[in-house]
Amino acid sequence: MNRKDHQSKLSNIYTRTQTQQFCIKKIILTFSVAITTALLSGCSNVGNVISRKVPEQEAQAQDKNTNVPKIAPPAIFKNSGDPNFVVSVVQQVGPSVVRIDTSKTVSSSVPDELNDPFFRRFFGNGVPNQPRERRESGNGSGFIINSNGEILTNAHVVDGADRVTVKLKDGREFDGQVLGEDPVTDVAIVKINADSLPTVSLGDSDSLQPGEAVIAIGNPLGLNYTVTSGIISAIGRSSTDIGAPDKRVDYLQTDAAINPGNSGGPLLSASGQVIGMNTAIIKGAQGIGFAIPVNTIKRISQELIAKGRVDHPYLGVQMVTLTPDVKQKLNGELGTPSISADKGVLLIRIMRGSPASQGGLKAGDVIVSIDKQRVTNNEDVQRLVEKSKIGQPLSIEVERNGKTVNLAVRPAPLPAAKDD
Repeated sequence: MNRKDHQSKLSNIYTRTQTQQFCIKKIILTFSVAITTALLSGCSNVGNVISRKVPEQEAQAQDKNTNVPKIAPPAIFKNSGDPNFVVSVVQQVGPSVVRIDTSKTVSSSVPDELNDPFFRRFFGNGVPNQPRERRESGNGSGFIINSNGEILTNAHVVDGADRVTVKLKDGREFDGQVLGEDPVTDVAIVKINADSLPTVSLGDSDSLQPGEAVIAIGNPLGLNYTVTSGIISAIGRSSTDIGAPDKRVDYLQTDAAINPGNSGGPLLSASGQVIGMNTAIIKGAQGIGFAIPVNTIKRISQELIAKGRVDHPYLGVQMVTLTPDVKQKLNGELGTPSISADKGVLLIRIMRGSPASQGGLKAGDVIVSIDKQRVTNNEDVQRLVEKSKIGQPLSIEVERNGKTVNLAVRPAPLPAAKDD
């Protein structure tokens, strides 16, 4: 092949290559225009393919997720499509929540140290021997249950107060009168002279479950009408659980912030009904508060309004929950195995002249059941005695020296606590 033929061949190859590249570019350009037109017009084949695939993919995704459990919304949003439904509850109930300020006179004697001869060498007989008086003040919360001015609060808020002032949300202030207080459940009734007052709606605490949304309104640390929210963390917390063994209440536990000054204020459901009364916090704990269930409050408040006091059934025993360790220790100290029961409540002391003594209960007895209901701890006994009727026979089954003994004990009214 001569030089001229070789150059001609190269020229032809180059021409074909350029032609192919031009065709490829034209095809790409044409396809791009088609896609663009299809996307804009929505009527091309490409658009139809896209529109067909999306529903198919969604259907496949739905099929895959058919058995996947749905995650419930947070409890605080559960009962309302409006995440700000708390605002509605506060607007509804807020006017019925009050601030309670108290004051009382406290006497304090001169410290014994000041009567020491060392101090008298400097002060002579000028050291005062008469008791000194000072005023103590406090504040809490409450809520109106009757339009004629009956208000529920904690007994410890008004205990010993010689002056009670009730302040409404609208700014009005009234002198309050304590109609009655029950230290055993920490419930009190205060009355003010007013009419046509806004009132709360009382709910049902027996049907509550942990996780339900709750709202608290009160005056913590003197900050008027503070609102906090959270959930019910637990139900049925005994007085022993929270460090108040002298009380007879199965408390509601909540993580809604409760601080000093919240005492006596309402704990509300998501629908705005009162389900409890905020009453206690555990010292040093964070995010843990307790409330008296509203069904307990209903029962106690009715008696307080009717007669100014509450008579609680009383047996007159000191007891301890029987555990294997307690059993082993006592049998070891006694020298002979006198306690054969494995479960129940051991009576360690019977008060002289008490209903328990008159009914035949003895120290060393192990209570197995009350009114045919099994008991396993102190709280069970306390709960069943609280539900009993004063003067009515209470059937108690005990184990005594390895034998079963059935007794009938008539509860009497709980004696009033003596002031120290």
